[in-house]
Amino acid sequence: MKILVVEDEKGLAESIVDFLSREGFVCEVANTFWQADEKISLYQYDCTIVDLTLPDGDGFSIIETLKRIAATTGIIIISARNTLEDKIKGLEIGSDDYMTKPFHLSELNARVKSLIRRRHFGGSNDMIWREIRVQLKARKVFVSEKETLLSRKEYDLLLYFLSNIDVALTKESIAEHLWGDHMDSSDSLDMVYSHIKNLRRKILEKDGKDYIQSIYGIGYKFTAS
Repeated sequence: MKILVVEDEKGLAESIVDFLSREGFVCEVANTFWQADEKISLYQYDCTIVDLTLPDGDGFSIIETLKRIAATTGIIIISARNTLEDKIKGLEIGSDDYMTKPFHLSELNARVKSLIRRRHFGGSNDMIWREIRVQLKARKVFVSEKETLLSRKEYDLLLYFLSNIDVALTKESIAEHLWGDHMDSSDSLDMVYSHIKNLRRKILEKDGKDYIQSIYGIGYKFTAS
């Protein structure tokens, strides 16, 4: 799952990224309004964490832009502003949650996970598709009721596929989802092939079917057809 952290306090932004990265998320940071505006116009995120007070703009405008371009990201506001008016405005223009600074990183992590479950997986802690079952909280995968051990990237890749059933995904979009700002195009594209090969093999070893379809010149599709 991929997260954008829009926060001008670099120390806080780094703390959030360090904590969420240890929880298995791919995180990117925007320290200014214009960095955030550029990133949301180019990339898709599962969750965007937005500070309201930025040195060159307003976090509310970031949320309004996300809604205008119909982004599917969940939105959590983090702010030192604790007025009822700000909370109401944030919810009315489309944010999903509002946290007042200071807050515990463990609580932010719990809210991010809860938001992603609600938006992508209907609020369930288990994601089930045919013979594949993913326990989201435990980060465990079962194929035909047999536990299947995946690496972190293989797990992230499987969730990305399960969130985009029957969607043609380019190799570049997969690499960008798995590595974010740390993507190196040539190395990452080679690694995409390696992770897909390993994921396919592990599913087949547990008596699952081969749902990963190669699309010549484009990338891959996870499909039953």
